[in-house]
Amino acid sequence: MATIKITAAAVSGVMEGAKPNRTTFYFDDDLTGFGFYRTTGGTGTFFAEFRPVAGGSKKRMKLGRVGTLKASEAREAARRAIAHAGLGKDLAKDRANDRASATVKKLVADYVAEKEMKPTTRSFYEITLAKHIDPQIGTTKATALTRVDVQRAHAAISKRGKYSANRAVALLSAAYGWGAKNGHVPEGFNPAAGVDRNREEGRERFLTAAEMARLGDAMREAETVGFEVNAGNAKHAPKGQRVVMHPSVTGAIRLIMLTGCRLREILHLRWSEVDAERGFLFLPDSKTGRKTVVLSTAAQDVLSALPRIGVYVIAGESAGMPDEKPRADLKRPWSAICKRAGLEGLRIHDLRHSFASVGAWSGMGLPVIGKLLGHADSATTARYAHIADDASRRAADVIADQIATAMGVK
Repeated sequence: MATIKITAAAVSGVMEGAKPNRTTFYFDDDLTGFGFYRTTGGTGTFFAEFRPVAGGSKKRMKLGRVGTLKASEAREAARRAIAHAGLGKDLAKDRANDRASATVKKLVADYVAEKEMKPTTRSFYEITLAKHIDPQIGTTKATALTRVDVQRAHAAISKRGKYSANRAVALLSAAYGWGAKNGHVPEGFNPAAGVDRNREEGRERFLTAAEMARLGDAMREAETVGFEVNAGNAKHAPKGQRVVMHPSVTGAIRLIMLTGCRLREILHLRWSEVDAERGFLFLPDSKTGRKTVVLSTAAQDVLSALPRIGVYVIAGESAGMPDEKPRADLKRPWSAICKRAGLEGLRIHDLRHSFASVGAWSGMGLPVIGKLLGHADSATTARYAHIADDASRRAADVIADQIATAMGVK
């Protein structure tokens, strides 16, 4: 515990320091009961401590996160809470009563708004809440929700999408876990825990060498002579006209195939993140955080052939403009290329799986493959173990054959 003058500069100094090895509390030297603490994870939270006028144990009320709430705003909120306690009004109790009347929709919305997460994850959660959770149980009081309610909601959502239903329950469970830690619901209360979910089949698809060849042929045709426009899909294009795809489209697909990167990692890649001299990509914010991608010679050749139009490696519609944005997706060109290659139903993400499968089949260890793909958890890479076993068996055959020959067994 330390006593300091809690100002914006003082708080900033504490937050910029090394993360503590245990939660550390800082109390204001002017306003008794006002302070903030920093956890081992680096998160800071302002609070107010006071003893109700009727007696009893001291209470601590969280005021807000450091960064979300300014030091001056937190001081004023603490002063108000402490003053009300002196008059016999318990703001912490009032807040608890408010939370008890909060709905499931509000609990999940607060979790999504306040929890630190990537923008893409936040957007996905907001859609899940609006489309699936809210229509089913959104108006139910958060503290009144039962496991039976969640199971019924899961069954209803499953009629529209089994995976969506599972994601909705996962979000609900995470929101209740967060809510319990932050006083929104009773500790240990989570009606989404233990709910039976739909079985999910693995959707990995690995391209064969022949399929890769067909895909390569289709991309070369797309970027040179082009594909004939289907009059039914192109409103203003005359039948028989060929449309040539921009090299950024085929270049993006080749980069995914040759690096194992995720689609967004390539579409959001900036030229400033490419180290062509040493052969690396330095991604500042991938799905698993900062990530370094090792570039093969083939991948470097693809990058060298791409036109430099704007800040992004894969040029979008606003390339080179002041308000340039990355390309959103490759849905239409990818669909046309797959159709031409006879690979309809193939997902772009399957190219990443194929990159990993070639590595496993070639005898590379799973740790190496995991590092190339940027997996944060080795269990994620374990899905390729059966392919690695095939490579090990081939290696064992080669070694055993040589030994058997030397021994005169063969």
